[in-house]
Amino acid sequence: MNLPYFIAQRLIKGRREGNSFSRPINVIAIIGIAMGLAVMILAVSTLTGFKKVIREKVVGFGSNIQIMHFDSNLSFETVPISDKQEFIPKIKKIPGISHVQVFATKAGIIKTDQDIQGVVLKGIGSDFDWRYFRSNLVDGTVFSVSDTGRSDKVIISRKISDMLRLRTGDTFVMHFVQDPPRMRKFTVSGIYETSLEEFDKMYVFCDIGHIKKLNGWDDDMVSGFEIFIEDFDNLDAMTLAVRDAIGYKLVEEETQYKVTNIRAKYPQIFDWLNFQDINVIIIILLMLIVAGFNMISGLLILILEKTNMIGVLKALGSDDSTIRRVFLFQAAYLIGKGLLWGNIIGIGLALLQLKTGIITLDPSSYYIKTVPVNLELAHILLLNAGTMAVIIVMLLIPSQLISRITPVKAIRYD
Repeated sequence: MNLPYFIAQRLIKGRREGNSFSRPINVIAIIGIAMGLAVMILAVSTLTGFKKVIREKVVGFGSNIQIMHFDSNLSFETVPISDKQEFIPKIKKIPGISHVQVFATKAGIIKTDQDIQGVVLKGIGSDFDWRYFRSNLVDGTVFSVSDTGRSDKVIISRKISDMLRLRTGDTFVMHFVQDPPRMRKFTVSGIYETSLEEFDKMYVFCDIGHIKKLNGWDDDMVSGFEIFIEDFDNLDAMTLAVRDAIGYKLVEEETQYKVTNIRAKYPQIFDWLNFQDINVIIIILLMLIVAGFNMISGLLILILEKTNMIGVLKALGSDDSTIRRVFLFQAAYLIGKGLLWGNIIGIGLALLQLKTGIITLDPSSYYIKTVPVNLELAHILLLNAGTMAVIIVMLLIPSQLISRITPVKAIRYD
């Protein structure tokens, strides 16, 4: 029989049935642990959800990895490359690559009867993955791209729609500053909204054939390739794998390629996202400290309340480690109870936000309309295990008080 566990069980049962003066202190300790864990679950789930949503928005506009001509600068007027590359089949076979598509960009100016706005025209081919923009369409439909003809349809953002007073089915003229200057007439096929204002007010999506014609490119010329991966956490490794698949050109006559990923292209956004990790770490540390000190006070009360019992056990031959385990088992029970309620409260509130979106945000500042939630079992299990382990370790120090209690004084203690 495990004597410390048996004694701890009897003490827990007696405390539930009796009127122990330590009971209010234990309740406070349980509440402290429960609230601390609930806050940690909410903090981690909202942070991971926020980072996931923003990453998906940015990747939806620019993919995870891009391949372009090495001479292309940061402008939207690019040096073309051929879409018939021997390395593309190799890249598609790399484990973790989900999709590869061509693209082209060109800066232009939209002019209506009353308004004018500079935008970036992004040309897409028949291989374009529409899933992201279909999920963000607020009006109209996406258009289809054919290899045999050009479509005059485009999709614009709600931001551009509101600024230029354009609606689905409306037509507009877009001017391009080049020699000689050119213009194209487009029809609005659909309107999307991602709440990523920096991108929404910039991009208009069209048939890539228009950009080829405007730039005087051959039919097989594009600005580059966009590559999507399955797991964003493997972005750096996948970027290296793509570079290895392309190889390194040493002869000047051969076209050289530049491989960049979305994190390097928009470092300010991802640095801002990574900075949010510090806030969550601070919250978790504060909650652990509060919960730990609540349990320390609770354990000290338990020990003082049972001083007579400690003296009797020592008189009967029990050593300090055995008696210490009795109180640590009781503390573990209280911690477990606090963790149970913490999970119920934290997960319950997270699911409520996930289903209802009751807490809203300003899209102009946070790029999303509601607080996002990302509940993952691994995160919840780690928070529970980490909280239990940290608090138990913190309790080892006050449990040393047992070694200072002598049998004679303890039995006479009142």
